[in-house]
Amino acid sequence: QVQLVESGGGLAQPGGSLRLSCAASGRTFSTFRMGWFRQAPGKEREFVTAISNTGGTTYYSDSVRGRFTISRDNAKNTVYLQMNSLKPEDTAVYYCAASSRIPFINYDKRTYDYWGQGTQVTVSS
Repeated sequence: QVQLVESGGGLAQPGGSLRLSCAASGRTFSTFRMGWFRQAPGKEREFVTAISNTGGTTYYSDSVRGRFTISRDNAKNTVYLQMNSLKPEDTAVYYCAASSRIPFINYDKRTYDYWGQGTQVTVSS
């Protein structure tokens, strides 16, 4: 079992930045690929970004590529999401997720075994 706890959400102005963290406990963190998804009111949960278990490979949705950066620190059992140049359309609840499945289809929610409770990000002036 893996427990995931997100933090760092809040209110940001358009063009601003936020950094989300997701702390993991339980089974060995370094064996999991990690992802971030988001869900806006009335919309489906959508893929944002993912990272391989070593951190050597990253994946991004077109909507955030160049603005968001995913990283991980396996020594701290934590994955991060640095969000820059925020837009109002980035407003959503952000969830981190962990996957041990093969193949790893990074953008598919069904690939992920464990989910955090989510953290709200609101981008507004």
